Amino acid sequence: MKILSKLAVAAGLATLLSSAAYANGLEGKTIGFSQIGSESGWRAAETSVTKMEAEKLGINLKFADAQQKQENQIKAIRGFIAQGVDAILVAPVVATGWDDVLGEAKDAKIPVVLLDRGVDASQDLYLTSVASDQVKEGRVAGDWLVKTVGDKDCKVVELQGTVGSTPAINRKKGFEEAIAGHDNIKIIRSQTGDFTRSKGKEVMEGFIKAENGGKDICAMYAHNDDMAVGGIQAIKDAGLKPGSDILVVSIDGVPDIFKAMEAGEANATVELTPNMAGPAYEALDAYLNGGKTPEKFIITESKLYTPADDPAGEYERRKGLGY
Repeated sequence: MKILSKLAVAAGLATLLSSAAYANGLEGKTIGFSQIGSESGWRAAETSVTKMEAEKLGINLKFADAQQKQENQIKAIRGFIAQGVDAILVAPVVATGWDDVLGEAKDAKIPVVLLDRGVDASQDLYLTSVASDQVKEGRVAGDWLVKTVGDKDCKVVELQGTVGSTPAINRKKGFEEAIAGHDNIKIIRSQTGDFTRSKGKEVMEGFIKAENGGKDICAMYAHNDDMAVGGIQAIKDAGLKPGSDILVVSIDGVPDIFKAMEAGEANATVELTPNMAGPAYEALDAYLNGGKTPEKFIITESKLYTPADDPAGEYERRKGLGY
């Protein structure tokens, strides 16, 4: 499909497809979007970009906020089916429990596109999945830590995402793969911060108390930047210097982590683009208007950013995207 225009979500990101362009094959279509909620800045940006791209294309987007509850998502999807929408986008809150409702969408001949998270269900129940390689994200973060600490002993505390979610499972897996074989690096504590800033701060406070006031902690690995920002505050409250006394590496690439980097309080983040909608709308256009079945998995880039990558500029370029 010819792309007539592009949306640069931020300089330094991979160029992202803009739905403004496809030949407006989706104009007038009604698409339901079941979003997890707004647990993080990245999630808010994904919602903002998805709505913005729908408006450019002339799509009637029906939005439902699940408030981090799967039962709300299932109810919303059944509502979309009853309304006879042309397609459904869903960012699943957890990986399991989707077979029945996705089967209902399939029976109604409504294509479903998964955004940024996967499901443990038969692949014939959804059209495609647009996501990053979440295992790779964790691996990139772990590789950075391995290279940074060298042979130094490094005790790591881990702020996990929502229990049972694919990012939490995969980002943990990738990080552990990266540090495997490096006996000097050990994860000594790991607990869910539920992808939120407040919970990340709370959990990190507990880690610090349990580890000699934080003096025995070498690094904090957070499954998203919002938990990292909360953890950074806990480190500061304990009288330690995040970014030096305790290294900080996380995932997402939200504006506030770049602000923390600029202040010397964070060391690395692995970017997750909020524009899952561009590739999703393009795939739906090709399918609904051209009968072309897309690849089952559309993978976005996972790029490492450090203080050497103009954090002040990255903050400015991203701050208007709804984070």
